[in-house]
Amino acid sequence: MNFVEMLQNLWKSTGLYQSEWQNYVMILIACVLLFVGIGLKKEPLLLVPIAFGMLFINIPGAEKILMKEPTAGEAGGFLYYVTRGVKWVIFPPIIFLGIGAMTDFGPLIASPKSFILGAAAQLGIFITLFGAILLGFNGFEAVAIAIIGGADGPTSIYVATKMGVDGGMLSAITVAAYSYMALIPIIQPPIMKLLTTKKERAIKMEQLRPVSKREKIVFPIVITLICGLILPDSLPLLGMLMLGNLLKECMVTDRLSQTASNGLMNGITIFLGISVGSMAVGTSFLDLNTLKIVALGLIAFIMGTIGGLLMGKLLCLISHGKVNPLIGSAGVSAVPMAARVSQSVAQKEDPNNYLLMHAMGPNVAGVIGSAVAAGVLLSMFV
Repeated sequence: MNFVEMLQNLWKSTGLYQSEWQNYVMILIACVLLFVGIGLKKEPLLLVPIAFGMLFINIPGAEKILMKEPTAGEAGGFLYYVTRGVKWVIFPPIIFLGIGAMTDFGPLIASPKSFILGAAAQLGIFITLFGAILLGFNGFEAVAIAIIGGADGPTSIYVATKMGVDGGMLSAITVAAYSYMALIPIIQPPIMKLLTTKKERAIKMEQLRPVSKREKIVFPIVITLICGLILPDSLPLLGMLMLGNLLKECMVTDRLSQTASNGLMNGITIFLGISVGSMAVGTSFLDLNTLKIVALGLIAFIMGTIGGLLMGKLLCLISHGKVNPLIGSAGVSAVPMAARVSQSVAQKEDPNNYLLMHAMGPNVAGVIGSAVAAGVLLSMFV
């Protein structure tokens, strides 16, 4: 081999030689997501690893190295093994374990009507399901897309994987879910102001009753039993959510609770984000279906917010003005951001109006509701 041939081989091994235009578009999208996560500080714990995984895999030539399948005599690429955590549905339930260990179900226990608001906010899931079917997606794909309306990234990943959705579509669903979660402070307030009056937004709610430690310990056990008996398909997510919460509340497993909510949660979040981002390979991600998923995801979030607000207005009417309808918008399960948005909008009408704890009830009910909705759809379609 002469010197010229060596240089030719070197050139052919570079990413510049192997690149496609889609690679550069995806690198640009990854940089935008990095800006949203780092510059705007929107969902940075997930958007940063997702965006970096997207950047990572779209460097020309990187895919065949990082995603290389193992052979009899050679190990596979690094990301081939990392992405098994998504494809084998390992990461999402562990994420739910961590969420449970960080969540206080006290506001929900103190105000059981929050379950109604959390359920109403799942409206976006079922409307988006029919919308996806009308746009030409098959039943399994439509279910995977519809779960975006639950405003719950791990649930979206879990359902999409169980439905057999993979590659670019799985990444599009996940990126849409987490991106819209990050944009909740932008998406929700105009809808909240449109559907409520100034008088309704200014309603001050009575302080929630104290919740005993016994109630907090019994709650996750009872919810697991009830949902498990009715919807076994919801158990991988809901059961792990409730286990994490039980570890937190029972006061005899502090070390396990701290591990679930800190080290384990943080580690899995990194690998989940990288896995999802690395599935967004430009050649499979950039197509018409991705644009449809992005549009349907926006519709899902809007309809979920509307469903919660309308139920909030109904409860306001029934209670003769004791319920502020704004807490209904927190029924989407983006914890705790949706609850903070309810608080923020209320305080623009009255700086002394503190809705956060009231909004946390529907917010955590939304987490349970999205897991239950996922169980319903999985039991119907799988």
